[in-house]
Amino acid sequence: MKKLLLTIIVSLASTFVMAYSIVSRQIIKSPIELEPERPLALITSPTKVKIKIPLINQNELFLTSIGRRESSNRYNIVNKWGYMGKYQFGRKTLNALGYKNISNEQFLANHKLQEEAMLKLLKHNKHILRREIKKYCGTEKHGVYITESGLLAAAHLAGPGNVKKWLRRGKRFRDGLGTDLVEYLKLFGNYKINV
Repeated sequence: MKKLLLTIIVSLASTFVMAYSIVSRQIIKSPIELEPERPLALITSPTKVKIKIPLINQNELFLTSIGRRESSNRYNIVNKWGYMGKYQFGRKTLNALGYKNISNEQFLANHKLQEEAMLKLLKHNKHILRREIKKYCGTEKHGVYITESGLLAAAHLAGPGNVKKWLRRGKRFRDGLGTDLVEYLKLFGNYKINV
């Protein structure tokens, strides 16, 4: 709102300066006949203004927000499908990230390991989605404003393959609790993360 108000003030000020300079030129060049200037038209119809929300530059806030949504930031929780910890990791994902030799109990007891695994997963998903991040970030797709943090959060929920399907064809994905991939795109789309 402040930016919009500032834009209007600057526009009015520049209009005043232009009008003043035109009048002063007419006074100086009075022997020359000039065509009458057209009056400036004011826009009276409502216009649609798209306001971008400033990005928050904090990995920790992003991770805390995802942790809150996944497990209420509890490191020792396991849901009925066997997803574990603060970020609700599945065993297959942990194995794929290189944690085959770490038991579920060890993983649940080690907060630092869970944070490390989440950063590793974000980097992995960012690599897989690098073309989509470059192509779609800052645009609107299927009615959703796309950001890197939103794509990475959605990939955490649904996997990067399902994120690609949604971007290409609008195919929706819901997890076992009914959480929609689009919900994560929107909910976590306001973060500037560095992974």
